[in-house]
Amino acid sequence: MYHAYNQGNNRQKIFFSQNNYLFFLKKINLYILPHADILAWCLMPNHFHFMIYVHTLEVSVNGEGEPILMTNQVRNLNNSVGLILRSYTRAINKQENRTGSLFKTHTHAEPVDATTEISPSFVNTINDAERANSTADTDYPQICFNYIHDNPVKANLVQQPLDWEYSSFRDYNGLRNGKLINKARATTFGLHCPGQ
Repeated sequence: MYHAYNQGNNRQKIFFSQNNYLFFLKKINLYILPHADILAWCLMPNHFHFMIYVHTLEVSVNGEGEPILMTNQVRNLNNSVGLILRSYTRAINKQENRTGSLFKTHTHAEPVDATTEISPSFVNTINDAERANSTADTDYPQICFNYIHDNPVKANLVQQPLDWEYSSFRDYNGLRNGKLINKARATTFGLHCPGQ
């Protein structure tokens, strides 16, 4: 299980319209779901977060990069992430009449399962009360799950996670029937949103 995230180069904006958010999610659906189950996600104006459970490191692909059943070509998860970021950058550069890098060079992927021996960076951002009530390793998955969904609130974009359209919080609370997340897999890890 990993917390994958990246942000705009120099913290610049990466999403300029609703269509940009939807286009990025389509890319995630096409290139990440063959490798991993998505447990939580949140797209912010200048960065993104995904909590994923990796089940397949390499997938077979046809000449256009779409997963198929039989072929000699394979694409690994890192290549898939690179394809998403490069193709999205090309689209935004064309849309915004700009050139150059849109994202920071490296997309981070920190392990967050119960066997994690180091503290993921997001743990440093939780408040003292939450940290005091935590049992560290076993709480990492739920803390990461909450952190991802609370991001728009902490950035003062909305009053509560339910108000942010571009995260999986609404799916977990039954207000949208999105197909990106794997609720069953999340349940096996005991992950849940407040109000569920």
